[in-house]
Amino acid sequence: MNTNKDEVLIVREYDAPRELVFKVWTDPAHLRNWYAPEGCEIEISHFDFKKGGKFLHCIYNKALHDCWCTGIFREIVAPEKIVYDMTVSDKHGNPAKPVDMGMDPDWPATTTVTVLFESIGDKTRITLHQAVSQNLAKRTGAYLGWLSMLDKLEHEVAKMALIP
Repeated sequence: MNTNKDEVLIVREYDAPRELVFKVWTDPAHLRNWYAPEGCEIEISHFDFKKGGKFLHCIYNKALHDCWCTGIFREIVAPEKIVYDMTVSDKHGNPAKPVDMGMDPDWPATTTVTVLFESIGDKTRITLHQAVSQNLAKRTGAYLGWLSMLDKLEHEVAKMALIP
């Protein structure tokens, strides 16, 4: 994983075992509950979780624009690591220019996201890295979007930890 200081890097800890946090990150039934910032909704049109598998989803945001993304899973090491590319797309999964989709003209068409899951006793540390300028991510709201989603992930993980 590249550690360029001008790229998004977020570290969070969750009070749950790594296998559970990994499952909540990789199961569409759980993703629907947390993989969109607060106030937004997500539609998962396609999700083939395997190396080389593809996905298509849309984050609906009433205040801004809908954000369709397609992508491919580049690396999966369960329950330790996920690497995937996210490409701005139309609702059919065709790659699109970010500016044509209402996004900041500086936003790249494709970014790579790497998520590491580390056991810390009974807890899990997630290290999320997105290969895009952290300053740009903060300016566009993408950084705050990740923070919001990771807060929602914490609630989903806590809910699942209570189920025997």
